[in-house]
Amino acid sequence: MDICRVGLIGAGNVARRHVQVLRSFPDVQLAGVTDVIPEAATALASDVGCRTFRSAGEMLSAGLDAAYVCVPPFAHGAPESAVLSAGVPLFVEKPLGLTVETAERVDAQAAAAGVLTAVGHHWRYLQVVEQAQRVLHGRAVRLVAGAWLDKVPPVGWWPVRERSGGPVVEQAAHVLDLARLFAGEVDEVVAMGDGRPPNVPGADVDGATGAVLRFRDGALGTLSTTCLLGWKQRAGLELVADGLWLSVGEDGLVIREDGANPVGEVVAADPAAARVAVDRAFIDAVRGTGDDVRVPYPEALRTHRLACALAASAATGELVRLADGPAAGLAGTRSAAASRTADD
Repeated sequence: MDICRVGLIGAGNVARRHVQVLRSFPDVQLAGVTDVIPEAATALASDVGCRTFRSAGEMLSAGLDAAYVCVPPFAHGAPESAVLSAGVPLFVEKPLGLTVETAERVDAQAAAAGVLTAVGHHWRYLQVVEQAQRVLHGRAVRLVAGAWLDKVPPVGWWPVRERSGGPVVEQAAHVLDLARLFAGEVDEVVAMGDGRPPNVPGADVDGATGAVLRFRDGALGTLSTTCLLGWKQRAGLELVADGLWLSVGEDGLVIREDGANPVGEVVAADPAAARVAVDRAFIDAVRGTGDDVRVPYPEALRTHRLACALAASAATGELVRLADGPAAGLAGTRSAAASRTADD
């Protein structure tokens, strides 16, 4: 394959970000865009000089080598199914949906189809994450403190629980994915939401959430999220091993070991390079020239199960246990919206 023909399902801000990267690759042709809002698809297609299509099915029928699904959380499921039914390699932006059930269905279909998949957890491609892994090699993580302290994004669906799933599902997925990368799988979680939405019209998501996580290998963890700020303050992890403290995230890496250097070794991050790398890895895998997809759909599903478990616990106040396998350990885990509605 000399040129990879790529189609985009969804024409919002995230799709635009991927388009800016993909159009810079000499071996990629942007073949088309479709969106449930035709004007959005037309605007994006006009900017990059490609066709618009009325539906995902119509675009797939025109012939694609790969498809990107960049839709809001509530819109996942049908686009992925269309791509997989066509046997086309699939890139999905996180989160995978509002619920575990939607993502489980997609995962089963992808496995049955044997289609290449990738999910946009681009933090896995940060050089500071790779460096943190090297520093931690052979040393067990004992404590994990994750945080996503941010504002309400400027899209109308985000502060509505039934549309976004809330901050834990929609925003903190990156932090949870890194927590799993460094400390392994989580066995159980308990979370609480403050029940007070941000001061945004129509908002019903929690303004703040706190959670405790117990990892299978013995580490303990916490997660704090808020969307009450007017800026993005912090998104990342603090990790503690014996004699070692790390702070890692999209803003960089700080290392302090055995009490030496009270400031710590500071390493800058390059999130723009990671966003390029995640797309480059997928395109190379599609073309058969590379094999560096770090988060295929089944791996992202494990992170999504964790996020949904936390959201369900925050909505009900109950401890939620997780286990490997389709929906295992997640009995009763629904989207936060569904749980709140039932409880109310």
